[in-house]
Amino acid sequence: MTPSELKANVEGTGSHFFDRNNMRFAGDTMRNYGVTTETIKRYSGDTVECWELYRKKPVKHGLNSPAYFHKETFERVHGEIA
Repeated sequence: MTPSELKANVEGTGSHFFDRNNMRFAGDTMRNYGVTTETIKRYSGDTVECWELYRKKPVKHGLNSPAYFHKETFERVHGEIA
């Protein structure tokens, strides 16, 4: 999975994560992203396999936190690494 492939799949869910205005606001570019896999424990207690979208370098205001997307549905997942 590449960052561009993940972007194409996530845009199909109606998410605005990769919208041009959102990325411009944060000072992000697609070149600054990388993708790995990670197991995330949701706040509800269950664990899911996710794509971890991470920034190679921090952007505006030191923002460098990763984002997690479900491997099958490509919905955004919130939680912590299991």
